Amino acid sequence: MELLPTIWFIAIAVLWTGYLFLEGFDLGVGMLMKLFARNDTERRVLLNTIGPVWDGNEVWLLTAGGATFAAFPLWYASLFSALYLPLLLVLVALIFRAVAFEYRGKVDSERWRNGWDWAIALGSFFAAFGVGAALALTTTGLPLDANGDRDGGPFAWFNGYAVLGGLAVVVFALVHALAFLALKSDGEVRHRARAAFVRWVPLAALPMLAWSVAVQLIAGKPWTWALAAVAVCAVAAAWWLASRGREGRPFMALALFIAAAAASIFGAAYPVVLPSTLDPAFNLTVANASSSDYTLGLMSIVAAFGLPLVIAYQAWTYWVFRRRVSTDVIPAAHGFLPAIASKVLAGTDGAAAGDAGKAGR
Repeated sequence: MELLPTIWFIAIAVLWTGYLFLEGFDLGVGMLMKLFARNDTERRVLLNTIGPVWDGNEVWLLTAGGATFAAFPLWYASLFSALYLPLLLVLVALIFRAVAFEYRGKVDSERWRNGWDWAIALGSFFAAFGVGAALALTTTGLPLDANGDRDGGPFAWFNGYAVLGGLAVVVFALVHALAFLALKSDGEVRHRARAAFVRWVPLAALPMLAWSVAVQLIAGKPWTWALAAVAVCAVAAAWWLASRGREGRPFMALALFIAAAAASIFGAAYPVVLPSTLDPAFNLTVANASSSDYTLGLMSIVAAFGLPLVIAYQAWTYWVFRRRVSTDVIPAAHGFLPAIASKVLAGTDGAAAGDAGKAGR
């Protein structure tokens, strides 16, 4: 067994699990802007629950990608080149989502807010689906040749496993967001979120469990099958606790669910980091896809100091913003430079808009 490559394979699996857990409810709340919230005040409640943490949660995605690039350059190169289109879609979706968070409240206009709400919802959906598809293909295989290059056209990656992984992350994000809203909001939003969570969590867990079982059937081991069973027990516990009015414990039970499911998937795939569906001889493994021991050793030293700092500041952020958010504390909507924006949105001529801009200055 290659010690340092194995350690970094585990580290990357942990980083992806952390991303799915933290960004999971984050993306789910974004999708619920259009699926759950009934009015603008409720949408603002949803935004305020994730407002202080959403950009910090994305650090886990950047760290997972960066760690893959440094520790397993061949894995990174083959995966990102083979999945160029879906990962580009993820990037564009995240950009639109981030811009929407900042621009939504700049103008006091229903039309303006509705457009950015759709950007948040669709950006969250495509980001979740793309990440899920990429991770599923990482563990089930891509048509790679002996050089690690994709064989086939730009959509050669698209198959049932990609759809399964995408749906698994999307529906997990939705129910995870419901658990988060039950824990972080108050009033009617809180009660509706808890009721919806109880109704949907058993069904929403099925795609993730199906993904885990599919990987187990390909290369499962006794202990990874056991972890899949733990995931089933965890989601059952989350449903049982939520049905009895608990909120914090179901959220943590979902944390155990995603941790056990991810561990069963990555554990079954090990030591292969990216299987080839053309020939098992073309598989990328922790041995043939990793950087040198010197590089991995230096990375380990840096990570030993950096990772605790990242975890500490994120934990501090969640602690500072731990209080619940309700519609009662949401102020009246207001915009930035409403005179200019109203004229632009109403379709007035350029001269009138220019005069308004001069008056605003």
